[in-house]
Amino acid sequence: MTIERIDRRSSTRRIVRDEVIPETELTPRVQAMLAALNGEVEILRRELRSAQDRLALAERAADLDQLLPILNRRAFVRALGRQIGAVARYGIPASLLYCDLDGFKRINDAYGHAGGDAVLTHFAKILSANVRESDIVGRVGGDEFGIVLTHANAMQARRKANALIQALTKQPTLWNGAPIAVSFSFGTFELSPSESAETAMMRADEAMYAQKRAGQSA
Repeated sequence: MTIERIDRRSSTRRIVRDEVIPETELTPRVQAMLAALNGEVEILRRELRSAQDRLALAERAADLDQLLPILNRRAFVRALGRQIGAVARYGIPASLLYCDLDGFKRINDAYGHAGGDAVLTHFAKILSANVRESDIVGRVGGDEFGIVLTHANAMQARRKANALIQALTKQPTLWNGAPIAVSFSFGTFELSPSESAETAMMRADEAMYAQKRAGQSA
């Protein structure tokens, strides 16, 4: 608290800083006013924290896919761009893995959209359960998914893709008690500081379709 005092001998004001007036020297009315003010300040602090929590929750919800508990395309592209920036800044390799479910239209035709949604949900869970916490999983299209693999070059990304294929084979989607056999094609692209996020996705997508055409790993 800053208190202004008048020097009676010189008629000048002196500023005395950090002098605390004992509460006993305050009148009951002033004490009541200060207590009320402190209470209002605390209420405002709680309301601010609550608003910040709601805003953070809304931002997280806006980044999630409408169906699956992973990032949507917009949020995934943003995260991919940040990772490209990290590659440029630190020189640590990272790769993009682009996945596309094979024959998904046939799955929808055979099992209906509810069965198709179950396949998508299960696939998203397989991806999330078999990557590291530092990796980023997102849905970038109807049946297309992307994974940013940190600290991974293109060869390591291909190995991870093959491991995911094995995990999906061992754990097929169960629908009405029966398994639905699902496979996916993939393409990989090692991130480069000279490429934008959209360009990196296009390169990985091209590699994926090259694999589909060749019938072998990209």
